[in-house]
Amino acid sequence: MTNEFHSHSALTPPATEFGRAPGSAPPGGSRPEPDNFQVAIERNRVFAEAGGHEGAVMFPRLRLMVITCLDPRVDPAAFLGLGLGDAMVVRNVGGRVTPEVINDVAFIGQLAESAVADGPLFDVAVIHHNECGAGALADDAFRRRYAQRIGVDASTQRSRAVIDPVATVTADVELLRNARSSSPRIAVSGHVYDVRTGLVDTVSPARRGPEAPHRQPATPGGSGR
Repeated sequence: MTNEFHSHSALTPPATEFGRAPGSAPPGGSRPEPDNFQVAIERNRVFAEAGGHEGAVMFPRLRLMVITCLDPRVDPAAFLGLGLGDAMVVRNVGGRVTPEVINDVAFIGQLAESAVADGPLFDVAVIHHNECGAGALADDAFRRRYAQRIGVDASTQRSRAVIDPVATVTADVELLRNARSSSPRIAVSGHVYDVRTGLVDTVSPARRGPEAPHRQPATPGGSGR
């Protein structure tokens, strides 16, 4: 499949788009490198002084969990208008439903089950987006270098590429719905965010997964198996 990530230039974003403001000195220049986090710290002081943290709750007010990409253009607080305490958010490369994400959903589901005796628990919205940097994993050379860097088999990383976000989000939604550890009281939906228009389209409406096989409850001091 032909894609925009097959050229080296496409894999290397311009400096002005990758963490350096226009006109700033390049690395190794005469001016010292700035403390990038200091700007965030200064904003934190304003946030705390204004009481922005007050009233936040542990279980989200919207009963919503969002799984999406770590791309800075794809911040659900911004494009979904989420305030502090509105939703749980998991972000990774591509917004993929990995084994770790499935475990996170299972963990939150178990906490919620302890507080809510019956009925729906919360919704999980999986959101992929166009122009995703995870598409670089479709490039053989990039994928091999990345796999070597993190110490895994390169063949395991090809499926994580996001070239067609409709296809990948649909597959990930089904994966999460059918995960044995996911509570059937959790509804999962899939969406695609367009970074050019700022709009979110739903491609897989919210639906609960199948009932999990009956498990024998754990006994004190035992494994429950």
